[in-house]
Amino acid sequence: MPGVIKLRTILGALVVVAGLGLGADALAQNEAQARPLLTEDVEILRPGTVRLEAGVGFLQDQDFALSGLEGDLTRIGDVGVRIGVSSNVELQISGTIQQFLAINNSFAPPAVPLDLGLRASDTQDVGDFTVATKIKLTNEGQRIPSFGVRFGFEMPNTNQARGIGTNTTNVFAQVLAAKTVGPVRLMGNVGLAILESPTESFSQNDVLLYGLAFRYPLTPRVRLVGEVNGRYSTREPQLGTEDRSEARFGVQVDAAGLRWDAAGVFGLTRWSPRTGLVLGVTYDIKETFEPAK
Repeated sequence: MPGVIKLRTILGALVVVAGLGLGADALAQNEAQARPLLTEDVEILRPGTVRLEAGVGFLQDQDFALSGLEGDLTRIGDVGVRIGVSSNVELQISGTIQQFLAINNSFAPPAVPLDLGLRASDTQDVGDFTVATKIKLTNEGQRIPSFGVRFGFEMPNTNQARGIGTNTTNVFAQVLAAKTVGPVRLMGNVGLAILESPTESFSQNDVLLYGLAFRYPLTPRVRLVGEVNGRYSTREPQLGTEDRSEARFGVQVDAAGLRWDAAGVFGLTRWSPRTGLVLGVTYDIKETFEPAK
């Protein structure tokens, strides 16, 4: 309970800061993708801009099929770097520096040998990192949305013996769409991911990726955001490639030259966390370099 109270206090402070209008150099409005949303906007960072993101996540009651463990996951250092390469191309790198699982119980025998460390009550591991490219293809019209594509791969940085990750290489591709309707920004993603099986050689699972999100400005500095984002297995999933989906609802606040964010997380499938909270901050470094013509 003390931890929950502290997080509520932080969120309240963010809203108060925005309401008072602190920070004369508040982060300029940019329609490009920003925390805490997972669903991608079509818009691209301005050429030469580097966006730095950092955050933490607290997720409750998550099951891990590969290890058979269930517990509360804390992610420290959810980091991201986004680079505006040109007027329609953006490079992205994201991942988690460290994640800690407080083990509540073991609901099934592990499918792989586990080495949890000195204590059986918890475990920790680095998170997988993702490298992606986003390309904006068309601008938004009066009646039609803008379109883009995003593709990339997830690297096998995790150690499956730690009980949290799958240590697999996965590739994905998505079609992106976005439309502004009045003050509301709507974003949709659909795509395909090929997930390597962590237990079977020369085997994979093809999953459908989806996301639907909105962004609504309450004031020039405060925006409400929400989404449903996840993946759906197109076949009987191997362990570690199951359906996952979650809903997020939160706020973005521009203050003191930074963009602060907080969102509640609500799991929608068996293998998603039951509830959670994510907090983060974003900073844009403008005119970092001059893109090649």
